[in-house]
Amino acid sequence: MVNHTQSTKTISLEQYGIKNAQVQYQLTPDQLHDVTIEKGLGVEASSGALAINTGEFTGRSPQDRFIVKDSITEDKIWWGDINIPFDSDKFQKLYDKVTAYLSDKEVFVRDAYACADDNYKLNIRVINELPWSNMFAYNMFLRPTEEELNDFTPEWTVVNAPGFMADPEVDGTRQHNFAILDFTRKIALIGGTGYTGEIKKGIFSALNFILPVFKNTLPMHCSANVGENDETAIFFGLSGTGKTTLSADPNRKLIGDDEHGWTSENSVFNFEGGCYAKVIDLSEEKEPDIFRAIKRGAILENVIMDDNGVVDFADTSITQNTRVSYPIYHIDNIQKPSIGKNPKNIFFLTADAFGVLPPISKLTPAQAAYHFISGYTAKVAGTEAGITEPVPSFSACFGAPFMPLHPTKYAEMLSKKMKEAGVNVWLVNTGWTGGSYGVGSRIKLKYTRAMINAVLNGDLGLYNYNDYHIHSVFGVAQPRSCPGVPTEVLSPRATWNNDKEYYKTAFKLANAFRTNFEKFESYASEEIRRGGPQRYAE
Repeated sequence: MVNHTQSTKTISLEQYGIKNAQVQYQLTPDQLHDVTIEKGLGVEASSGALAINTGEFTGRSPQDRFIVKDSITEDKIWWGDINIPFDSDKFQKLYDKVTAYLSDKEVFVRDAYACADDNYKLNIRVINELPWSNMFAYNMFLRPTEEELNDFTPEWTVVNAPGFMADPEVDGTRQHNFAILDFTRKIALIGGTGYTGEIKKGIFSALNFILPVFKNTLPMHCSANVGENDETAIFFGLSGTGKTTLSADPNRKLIGDDEHGWTSENSVFNFEGGCYAKVIDLSEEKEPDIFRAIKRGAILENVIMDDNGVVDFADTSITQNTRVSYPIYHIDNIQKPSIGKNPKNIFFLTADAFGVLPPISKLTPAQAAYHFISGYTAKVAGTEAGITEPVPSFSACFGAPFMPLHPTKYAEMLSKKMKEAGVNVWLVNTGWTGGSYGVGSRIKLKYTRAMINAVLNGDLGLYNYNDYHIHSVFGVAQPRSCPGVPTEVLSPRATWNNDKEYYKTAFKLANAFRTNFEKFESYASEEIRRGGPQRYAE
């Protein structure tokens, strides 16, 4: 039998309406690993990591994410398809049902916090139905010391009950699963889904409201690292663009791989205490840091293993979104604490499957704001009767599903900070070159790394005609040369060998940018509107 001895004090959950629960408080990751296996809720992989299956949901469910509409949120939230309003009375009734469901059960409770900078620290209590969900909270949030736990007062509470199914007709949800934020009660209520990402993204969404509204701090869906010269680099990007891979640099210390704040004191801090990385097609050769972080203490989600517990990272039969969570200390080269000063370069990563954006280009402040609001990448469509057609994908601020305020609020904060800090912003295409998807090929990772290193080393020259060429459709400045990169690679048009097709495709993407931006035009300044492509197909 597993020893369930609590590592610190015991607590009651009566104040939350959870009665007669057997509370497992602050168990260690080892204990939670063992409890999960003992209960038949997971198995151990050959690496020593815990492998679990999240059940029906293997990703977030954006249509089932709600925010309680009340006096705090009513006039500030950007209500719509992303931020769906929920009635306060209905929330209370649903909360009462969830806490009744958790009563008389064994529950796993963890006190933790978000935000590595003490001035912005948010204390969190996480109440989980399942032991591996609680282990995920250990990995992903910041971990208080024993001393800090003695007088720990939680400000926010996460109540996580994957086994509770809502009744949409009665409870006001869309279907049986839900993730609801209540800024007055300071509760993130999650039910009907075992996907652990809902836990971390719930708190991320809350901070995306709290920090800009109350703390004059810009929240960012980005990774960050710092060099020996103490200059911080920030990497924005949607899933699959290289955010985690490119920020894991042996010559720089990792601050964090996903969620950060940029303060008015011009420092950057990690929200989290861990990493949550995709593992599709993972190999030690391609991503050594992530591969080696998969050991005891890590949690693998929805992967396929053989009888010996060896993971087949290429097998996507459960989901394309296979993942691993691990505490950040599983990575060797990290910044302690997870705070960087002096941001000097920002990279917007996009996997352009149309193959028309330069592999790297420098943006003006207006262009940076425009591209930030746009949040462009491209999805690669499946093959149908031999036809492959990239699909443009726009996610405002490179993280629209987690942004409670209007995207222009974050863009204006970013523009202001860029100007004050003298930051350079670069658009990096980690997608296709020599043609669109199906014709061209993916830009080599070694070239992308060389371009990023050239920026960080100050090797890309001054912003002038001799060193840069202005792109005739997108108006961005592409460098004419870069150490370690063949000159022709720097010009997307030159790699196509077909000017007519290149410009036809470039205009097609420019039109997609324009159409997407129409919903923001009435909110954006004239300067920002001028930051987009200046030429479109008729």
